[in-house]
Amino acid sequence: MNIRSQVSMVFHLDKCIGCHTCSLACKNLWTDRPGTEYMWWNNVETKPGTGYPTLYEDQEQYDGGWVLEDGKLRLKLGSKKSELINIFYNPRLPTLDDYYHPFTYRYSDLVDAPQGDDQPVARPISMITGDDMEIEAGPNWDDSMSGSGIYAANDPNLKTLTEEERRRFFELQQLVYFYLPRMCNHCLNPSCVAACPSGAIYKRGEDGIVLVSQDKCQGWRMCVSGCPYKKVYFNWNSGKAEKCILCYPRMEMGEAPACMHSCVGKIRYLGVVLYDADRIEETASKPDSELVEAQRDMLLNPFDPEVIREALKCGIDLKIVESAQKSPIYKYVKQWRMALPLHPEWRTLPMLFYVPPLLPVTATLTQEGCYEMEADFFSSLESARLPIRYMASLFSAGDEAEVIAVYRKLLAVRIFKRAETVGDISMETARHALEEARLTPEEVEGIYYMTALAGADERMVVPPFLREQAIELGVDTQDFQEQRGVGTLYWPTRGL
Repeated sequence: MNIRSQVSMVFHLDKCIGCHTCSLACKNLWTDRPGTEYMWWNNVETKPGTGYPTLYEDQEQYDGGWVLEDGKLRLKLGSKKSELINIFYNPRLPTLDDYYHPFTYRYSDLVDAPQGDDQPVARPISMITGDDMEIEAGPNWDDSMSGSGIYAANDPNLKTLTEEERRRFFELQQLVYFYLPRMCNHCLNPSCVAACPSGAIYKRGEDGIVLVSQDKCQGWRMCVSGCPYKKVYFNWNSGKAEKCILCYPRMEMGEAPACMHSCVGKIRYLGVVLYDADRIEETASKPDSELVEAQRDMLLNPFDPEVIREALKCGIDLKIVESAQKSPIYKYVKQWRMALPLHPEWRTLPMLFYVPPLLPVTATLTQEGCYEMEADFFSSLESARLPIRYMASLFSAGDEAEVIAVYRKLLAVRIFKRAETVGDISMETARHALEEARLTPEEVEGIYYMTALAGADERMVVPPFLREQAIELGVDTQDFQEQRGVGTLYWPTRGL
């Protein structure tokens, strides 16, 4: 057992209000330099929708992530030889139009405008070329446009729906959408790391944060193609790749990342988890239907005495173990089994998990235009305004049972607390709901507290980074790679 620690995150989508405060906090702090104008290390998308960059989920176009061939993992991007062939012309890169053309305004048009009867207008100009331009896109251009025949209808995840489900999805009275915040997943099996020809991208061993060495980066941009989430960006000014660094300078000082600290809806949870690094390849090689459960199994119980002993043997400090015991991530992902990874079928083992949005699935619309509650609460999942098949395409590699199990828990918590506080549902019905969802009253109270009442220090348990100790140990990069047994899956990993 090769135990490592990983900083991980959970986003509770039922609480996201789409305010983009997280995106602006990140933008103001990290991407305010020339060449980073179009970079949104954190962005908030409307689903259904095409996302940012446009149609990034279509791996038939971009070839991101990993594929399973004859039981072996292979980069979808191709072999190292094929990468070298395309190194000067990579047809699988998003273009600037897939993001958007960054722009500002020529404010002199206002200040220096001659006196006249017409109101002067500041013309938009490109921040790259300085030429006049027409604004046609932006990072949240399709914000809240669930019914759009251009954006929502082209969501790649809608391909899994039947014609009847698609039709119902876009009926005016049935329109529904939710917000999906996205950032780098700091994956356990990052395809961006494996795709980099120069070995510039690495995964810090002591905390799992994926970083780009600006000294080593040659600007080949294979990392951009290799990342299926398209969360590595190319700085057109410096010629280097850049990405989310999970605000590690803040966290090394005990502060939460800027996006999490500023979140208005309090949807973000952060903590450290322990995992068995020896099982990375085995887990990523599971069939689609087993990926979610296999990734859960990789996460270890920080209260288990055997896990604690092995963690200490592997160089994990006791303070890290204690932080893992307080982690809300362990509770949501492993203990309560409510948080799911985004597109696990890409096999990068992302360490950002989502609690799917329940939204108004507990009610249906009558012909008179009124909402009414179902007598059997769980039967409403079959006619959910957000089809289960769609959510499964996003969060469980198409396994609808995983999403239904999460929804049963979310519904059971609502039913139980409603019976307890409002009283319009009998406690007998509430207890039956708990049995169906395989929850105990104690777990319901824990879920309710962590979802609605927990303070910032409980939602974001920043572990002690002990960076000085990691540097002092000075383990050789190549030796460490061999110790982890990661073989060809990784380029060298730095740190412990």
